[in-house]
Amino acid sequence: MTTDRGHVTRVTIPLRHRDMDTLGHLNQSMYHVFLEEARAAILREVLGTETVDYVLARVELDHVSEVRMSDVGVHAEAWIGRVGTSSVRLDTRVVVGDDDRVAAQGTTVMVGWDPGARGSRKLTAEERERFLAAQGPAAEAAADPGPSGADRPAQEVSA
Repeated sequence: MTTDRGHVTRVTIPLRHRDMDTLGHLNQSMYHVFLEEARAAILREVLGTETVDYVLARVELDHVSEVRMSDVGVHAEAWIGRVGTSSVRLDTRVVVGDDDRVAAQGTTVMVGWDPGARGSRKLTAEERERFLAAQGPAAEAAADPGPSGADRPAQEVSA
């Protein structure tokens, strides 16, 4: 899929009965779990490694429409929204069905982590370059200039 969002990671999420609440829709806490899968996947894909030293600093999430057990095709998506000096903002959403109805959308800020110092760190030049290369032109216009990632299709990942 060609998009102005650049590299989009899309993770397919199988629904389980335990994910539902007593009202018959997806429990609000599960949206965060689903988006965590997409965040982890995009960091691994963009950085090209299984080990990523980043911590979650901020989450903002808007619930747009319900997800029910009968919904088919639930996906969590993440893409690079902004690249800073020590952090990266990931834009995220949960979509449902063939028409990608938005169930939730938001942003997450991930901060580079130094495990030895037990604190934040600046992004390395390579990390920054990789994040900027994965960014789409819409994000680039609002942030630092860098190579366009608009020609990259979404990558399907199974949870």
